Amino acid sequence: MNETTLVELIDRHEIHQVLLRYARGLDRLDRELARSCYWDDAIEDHGHFVGTPDAFVTWADGTTLMFEATQHAILNHVCDLQGDDAFCETYYHFSGVSAEGPHFMSTGRYVDHLQKRGGEWRIANRVTLVEGTYDVPRAEIAPHPSTAYTPEAPCQATRDRNDVSYHRPPVPRRPA
Repeated sequence: MNETTLVELIDRHEIHQVLLRYARGLDRLDRELARSCYWDDAIEDHGHFVGTPDAFVTWADGTTLMFEATQHAILNHVCDLQGDDAFCETYYHFSGVSAEGPHFMSTGRYVDHLQKRGGEWRIANRVTLVEGTYDVPRAEIAPHPSTAYTPEAPCQATRDRNDVSYHRPPVPRRPA
């Protein structure tokens, strides 16, 4: 493998990591992590919102807090890498769990221009194409979603830096 190919593979990996960090930041309500995905001069065009990264993170936090749990899934991803510019299309799936239902689901694509500045990739501009929104009825066979955030529940998820995913190493519960 030549050096040019290796640099391209590293760049593609780092670009993909920006997208994953964005999703994690929103789902864990980690404003600092979500904000770290954008250059200061970026514009986020996201359905009902158009503005700066700081304003977007504030808006996204308010939207996300309407739900008891959220998941931003990053799916198909293509990247046209042109030096220190990358033009990407990434499919997403968003789900938001409501206390009473219906739950919410959204599908679409992030169309991004990322730039590498000072050796770091971040979003320079984003257009989010929301291609589908759906109300999802509450499934009676699943446990109530709010139990995921209580100390008594088997799922010890939290929407902050106390979540087990931030622990190094993650500490499992002890067998009974």
